[in-house]
Amino acid sequence: MMINKVGRSLPEQIEHYGKVTPYAGAFATQKDGVKTGARLKSFKRGEKKLLSGIREAIEKSGLRDGMTVSFHHHMRNGDKVVNLVMQEIAAMGIKDIRLAASGIFECHAPLVELIENGVITQTVTNTFNPGPVAKAITAGKLAKPAIFMTHGGRPRAIESGDLHIDVAFVSAPTCDEQGNMNGTKGKSACGYLSYSYLDAQYADSVVAVTDTLVPYPNCPIEITSEFVDYVVVVDSIGDPGGIVSKTLKVKTDPVSLQIASNAANLADAAGYIKDGMSFQTGASGASLAAAALVRDMMKERGIKGSFGLGGIHSYFVQMLEEGLFKALFDTQCFDLVAVESAGKNENHMAISASLYANPHNRGAIVNYLDTVLLGATEIDVDFNVNVITGSNGVIMGASGGHSDTAAGSKLTIVVANLTRKAICVVREKVTTVTTPGETIDAFVTEHGIAINPLRKDLLEAVKDSGLPIVDIRELKAKGEEIAGPQVAQEFTDKLIGVVEYRDGTVIDLVYQPKGYEFQQQ
Repeated sequence: MMINKVGRSLPEQIEHYGKVTPYAGAFATQKDGVKTGARLKSFKRGEKKLLSGIREAIEKSGLRDGMTVSFHHHMRNGDKVVNLVMQEIAAMGIKDIRLAASGIFECHAPLVELIENGVITQTVTNTFNPGPVAKAITAGKLAKPAIFMTHGGRPRAIESGDLHIDVAFVSAPTCDEQGNMNGTKGKSACGYLSYSYLDAQYADSVVAVTDTLVPYPNCPIEITSEFVDYVVVVDSIGDPGGIVSKTLKVKTDPVSLQIASNAANLADAAGYIKDGMSFQTGASGASLAAAALVRDMMKERGIKGSFGLGGIHSYFVQMLEEGLFKALFDTQCFDLVAVESAGKNENHMAISASLYANPHNRGAIVNYLDTVLLGATEIDVDFNVNVITGSNGVIMGASGGHSDTAAGSKLTIVVANLTRKAICVVREKVTTVTTPGETIDAFVTEHGIAINPLRKDLLEAVKDSGLPIVDIRELKAKGEEIAGPQVAQEFTDKLIGVVEYRDGTVIDLVYQPKGYEFQQQ
């Protein structure tokens, strides 16, 4: 028998209960726990989370050589936190860091020097914009291959343990001293912090970095204090003006309007412009122009859709406010109109990246999509799509939600100009496979619409529509007639990137293009 602190006699074992741990005091038996795979830490009453700065947070987190740090990309090209933290890590002499940033942009140019100095030896990302870091990786400067994931693949990897995060740094537009965070308020409001939810839940240590410390409790709370170890206040987490994409504008030139018309009419002819419809579009000008035409169709016919999904922009906000959609499911805001909407409209809802697109959960919303419009740097005659590299092999992007939405949507439409400068977008084989052709239903250009032969039902549905349906090889021939014969890029044997499909399998490898030299401008 055992005696606990309040004098009760207890057995060491109880049948149908198990081993007995005697009460030893209100705070004597606190320990870390595990709940649904996420690591929880126990804090004592009165323990302070608010620290003096980033260096103290790094020291207390126990970060050391060879570990993984993570960041989210909701500030997009206005982000300052990645550079602040990584430069402090470098100043502390820590090296061989795996940088698991959900997105890397032009503003992260200072990371190139850290790559060259061995502070950063690998990147894991699902959003990549053309810029100095992409060029440095193309030039083979990373010691270890970059890993390209999808928006759904990243949370799958975190939840499964394939991507273990030692320290997560979460940029918080508002935060209280206990770590309750919100992304839609404050001077640096960026919208919902969806891509950081899993980082906060699963990382061994979590640091909230804010430029607006508010009294406890922060309201409303988006990420709760139970997951946060430390809070740091900095002058600025970023410039919200950098959130807006350069491409986020409806194109009105004749070619783009023709592509948009073909895409919208294809979705309509296939029967997906209807009551209860769901829809997602990328941020390219042609995609937005198609979305504008879909909006006109819905208004003219009195169609009420179910939801818009993904990165949210002002055009989606307008459709929500006009009653054309019941709800918006938001993973990131693409402009400041969307940020404002997220902060005030209860039908503009935050979702985690896992709920958005993780293929290994019970309800990924991409699986309920009717139509998605996507872009491409290349597409081949088997409908495989490349959005990671250009035809010259230079890294230009990452999968984002491309593969996820293509797999889940009932109708996946890729839109692109048939030619760009002297390049035909249709190739015999794409330079890098990002999204497999089996999940692409149609390719829409200004010169016609190619439908994947696997979609016999779609071919049947549109056969009498009057749409300019052509074989994809006809588009290839037309593009080469305009742009000239296409010469495939040659590559070295140096592996610079691994492209993961959303389920964690490897769909392609990226090698350094021959003759490519890094030039930072």
